[in-house]
Amino acid sequence: MQKLYRETVAGGLKEKFGYENVNQIPGIEKVVLNSGFGQADDRKSAAEAVIEDIGKITGQKAVPTRAKLSVSNFKLREDEVVGARVTLRGRQMWEFLDRFVNVAIPTIRDFRGLSPKTFDGRGNFTVGVSDHTIFPEIELDKVKHQIGFDISIVTSARTDDEARELLRMLGMPFREMPTAKPEKSDDQEEETPVEEEAAA
Repeated sequence: MQKLYRETVAGGLKEKFGYENVNQIPGIEKVVLNSGFGQADDRKSAAEAVIEDIGKITGQKAVPTRAKLSVSNFKLREDEVVGARVTLRGRQMWEFLDRFVNVAIPTIRDFRGLSPKTFDGRGNFTVGVSDHTIFPEIELDKVKHQIGFDISIVTSARTDDEARELLRMLGMPFREMPTAKPEKSDDQEEETPVEEEAAA
């Protein structure tokens, strides 16, 4: 995928958006995976499973995230592990994106495309994965906890449109953007009652 970006995508973006400098061409800076299990009955066991499985998926050990406050309703104590996250850059980032787009996503049942609207206004895209077993690195017979996580793709794009085009050219399967219905002109709105009177 990194080769695809260098040889095809970068040139295509420059031509479409008219960048004058190659440094203006947007790229992917990092990918962040974040998983939470704050309501798990056995958080210690869940934490071990999440950290291990995310490590298998990404090839990089996840870092545990801890609670900042105690919440009695959730039986949660301060500094208790409630999730895990990992930040990917460089070669590992490109390898993960390649497997996510070309291997994991096609195995999702009844998949109709990712939403093209989940950008944050600054060129960053986030998608949620509800079942981590779509990745081939996970052996189904050894799964103890079903894990869900968010994947945040951070780009250097200035706008969401540029970031969306960058990801689309890399093979990200977005759904088609809905087309806006044309609004009726004032003339059309005024003609309607006249036609009704004529028919009457």
